[in-house]
Amino acid sequence: MLKQSTFKSMTKKQNYWIFIPLLIATLLLFLLDLSVGSFKIPWRELVATLTGNPTDPIHSEIIFNFRMPKAIAAILAGAALSVAGLLMQTLFRNPLADPYILGVSSGASLGVAITMMSASFLPAFWTNSSWGLVLSAVFGAAFVLLLVIGVSYKLQSAASLLIVGIMFGTIASSIVSILQYFSNPDAIKLFILWTFGSLSAVTRENLQILIPIVLVGLALAVFLHKNADGLLLGENYAKALGVNIKSTRILIVIATGILAGSITAFTGPIAFVGIAVPHIARGIFKSSIHKTLIPASVLIGSALILLCDIISQIPTYTLPINTISALFGAPIIIWIILRRR
Repeated sequence: MLKQSTFKSMTKKQNYWIFIPLLIATLLLFLLDLSVGSFKIPWRELVATLTGNPTDPIHSEIIFNFRMPKAIAAILAGAALSVAGLLMQTLFRNPLADPYILGVSSGASLGVAITMMSASFLPAFWTNSSWGLVLSAVFGAAFVLLLVIGVSYKLQSAASLLIVGIMFGTIASSIVSILQYFSNPDAIKLFILWTFGSLSAVTRENLQILIPIVLVGLALAVFLHKNADGLLLGENYAKALGVNIKSTRILIVIATGILAGSITAFTGPIAFVGIAVPHIARGIFKSSIHKTLIPASVLIGSALILLCDIISQIPTYTLPINTISALFGAPIIIWIILRRR
């Protein structure tokens, strides 16, 4: 029989090998996303343009100014929402937890709605800059999540906590409805279009803000991976291992607020990614260790959103990315519920 250390070493080596096909699949989907659209670009022309030898300036303009920012935004959205969902499931030890179900993204939507529909009452530097939109979403997401965590101290049942999170999300949505009632039609139209979820609105200038914010959130998640492993064992075991429960919770709140809030601000809501991808990662890698699950969620989430973006462009009209991601995520949630019976 193999020694325990040998078995762990083999498992670890096998897990690392799985990253290679995931990375290749993500890269291929990234290139396919650059090629597919209302104006299809041949692969030969795509490769020539990316290698600095374009034969058609129109193709170069489309790729670098329109499709490249959209594809990069897809990678960022998939990575950020997947890791945020993983952190939420770890924090609450609830397989159905994600930023959307627990009301975090509703809080982000509230922050964006206040910025869009109350522009006349806010400073110009806040409403006219991308930073104002991002910070509004992050503050709204972090505020709702803090409320959920505060209530979680008094609740023992995960189902009750899930219901409380949904109720906080409902309250945030109600406030958004009130703002819509008193807002002008132009502001309402902009907000409704934002709620459909879209990667096309992300520009190269937006990426200069979005990329560092998402990287900070992901770096914080990586920093917390050992503490997150301890939380999986329960609070008593985590304390015995030297994990500071309160500070870990606060840092997870900050990381989730940064990741979910920033992505929601720029792309709008993208449903079910945060709940589905962590389960896919656990199923593929057969592991609950966050050192493995975080990079796995980044790759799988990125590939999934790229695939959703490609599918959304197949019809004559571009479909909202939110609807396509729901078609992938909803069956996985049903499978999780049936499996836990």
